[in-house]
Amino acid sequence: MCAQIKPTRMELTRLKHQYQIAKRGHKLLKDKRDEMVRQFMTYIKKNKSLREEIEEKLTEALKHFSIAESKMGEDLVTEALLCPEKTSDVVINWVNMMNVNIPSFEFKASGQAQELPYGFAFTSGELDRSVLDVIELLPLMLELAEAEKTCNLLADEIEKTRRRVNALEHVVIPETKKNIKYITMHLEENERAATTRLMKVKDMMLSEN
Repeated sequence: MCAQIKPTRMELTRLKHQYQIAKRGHKLLKDKRDEMVRQFMTYIKKNKSLREEIEEKLTEALKHFSIAESKMGEDLVTEALLCPEKTSDVVINWVNMMNVNIPSFEFKASGQAQELPYGFAFTSGELDRSVLDVIELLPLMLELAEAEKTCNLLADEIEKTRRRVNALEHVVIPETKKNIKYITMHLEENERAATTRLMKVKDMMLSEN
């Protein structure tokens, strides 16, 4: 690299400016990476907690559903759940976190105020419990999906930022310092040579007089 650059004062000034920008960028990227890692660990813990809670509630809901099916029969359970009272929509918003677009899922239910989509005359209380458990699970599952997607996006961005930090730290900054040192030494050598020539000219002029 040194052989390809011009050892001039203008080039030295440019490289010094580039060096300062690289150092500032390196610090900012390191701070960004560290903050993203902190956020990533927070979402990992949230993910784990939500997954455990959902698995526990889902196991409970399936247990009640199995009991209801054994009491009522498969056909009657299917008939009871055939016409839902409510419909559900998911609204996706995006939040910018350190130049990473993070999804935010919003659960919206519409329809009748009644939670259960059937009458109570020929159904089991276990089916009621199972349906109510699933209704409670929907927002949690959306929250889990949001946490998992956020973890994936942050992991990708952390890796990209890590590569940029390493490139600046191990390539750009050392190479720029090396070039600055090369030009500085070359200019100092030229100054010494010019000073030597002036001293010789002065000595020659003095000897002639």
